[in-house]
Amino acid sequence: MAEQTPDQRLAALEARLGRLEGLLASVNDKLERSAPALEAAKRGIQEWVTEYVSVRLRQLVPETCEHPEREDEAAVAEGPVLPGTRIRCTEEVIHRLGRIPIPFVRQMVTQRVAETARAERVALVDVPFFERAATF
Repeated sequence: MAEQTPDQRLAALEARLGRLEGLLASVNDKLERSAPALEAAKRGIQEWVTEYVSVRLRQLVPETCEHPEREDEAAVAEGPVLPGTRIRCTEEVIHRLGRIPIPFVRQMVTQRVAETARAERVALVDVPFFERAATF
């Protein structure tokens, strides 16, 4: 192969740079045309995340999302109940629940005790039942 002169090498380099510049311009055009699609995708993802978080919160704290019927409120008025439920309990149980410092853990313990009370058809949750049902 014959050795190229500096002018030939410079011309070949300029030709390559010209092709590269053309490729970069076409990539830039494609990216600019797809920008609205990216915004729509971003909006869609944000809506999905918002809906997902909303569903998970309703699953974690279902008692705050539902409202008891009027008849149930009259039955609950007879004495203290486990927070967010219609399960009757003693004042000591309410006091012990109040001593749990982390709200999420307090909610989990309340749900566990309420589920156990429903399963065993316990009319009144007292301290011995609470201690047995609250263990995970």
